[in-house]
Amino acid sequence: MTSLLAISGSPARRSRTALVAAQLAERLSETGFDVGHLDLRELPPRELLGAEVDDPRIAAAAEAVAAADGVIVATPVYKASYTGLLKAFLDLLPQSALAGKTVLPVVTGGSLAHLLALDYALRPVLSALGARHVVPGCFLLDSAIERLADGGARLEPEAELRLLGAVDEFIGALPSRPALAPVSS
Repeated sequence: MTSLLAISGSPARRSRTALVAAQLAERLSETGFDVGHLDLRELPPRELLGAEVDDPRIAAAAEAVAAADGVIVATPVYKASYTGLLKAFLDLLPQSALAGKTVLPVVTGGSLAHLLALDYALRPVLSALGARHVVPGCFLLDSAIERLADGGARLEPEAELRLLGAVDEFIGALPSRPALAPVSS
């Protein structure tokens, strides 16, 4: 089974970005993928900022990245780039952490002025970590994401269509696994 990991890079307690990442993880798991969701805000801050890769929680997060065939990296735009929380996590990963993996960047922001953060801030670091393929990704305006009372999120129809199109491209770009050779008797 193809293993996917959705990473939420928002430090905010009530993050729209984390809601979108969790919703994507749930949707993809319902379609037959083995999907995990890593909310970086839940990692221990001192150990994360100190790059203490031997801490069990930090090690488990890095192992989740290593085990995934595909990774969704979701972040809000802060100061025209991805968050410092995401940067701290990506910095502690090995240089080849995304080697052989397909990556879907998902960026949320307050205005279309932040649209280029996806291609000029996030994509280069994902490529530098050796991603096999970084699909075009999706930028979502914060105003297109509604928090629901049940803790979920609802996207405006146009935003949802763009996100699902990016997810379809991500799924299509995942590395295929070789079929098992028949056992001869």
